[in-house]
Amino acid sequence: MSLRVSVVVALKDRQEIIELELPEQSRVSDALEASRVFERFPELRGVEPGIWSRRCAAESLLRDGDRIELYRPLQADPKQMRRSRASRTR
Repeated sequence: MSLRVSVVVALKDRQEIIELELPEQSRVSDALEASRVFERFPELRGVEPGIWSRRCAAESLLRDGDRIELYRPLQADPKQMRRSRASRTR
């Protein structure tokens, strides 16, 4: 039996979805390696992975249909941006 998973990359100017078929008991790190995502996008090395919008460890087991996402650091703190906008409208 095998698992079908997706590895999703969202960069500032481009998005990509890589579909994979992996053996059962595969981990997030196995999917990232099989997708060759760090070879294609070296700027993503060291970013945190997640499954369906929830951060996870690279050693987390995968389930069929999982969507593996890579979370880039935020360019700006959302709370600070809201405070800044609110202070300008007063």
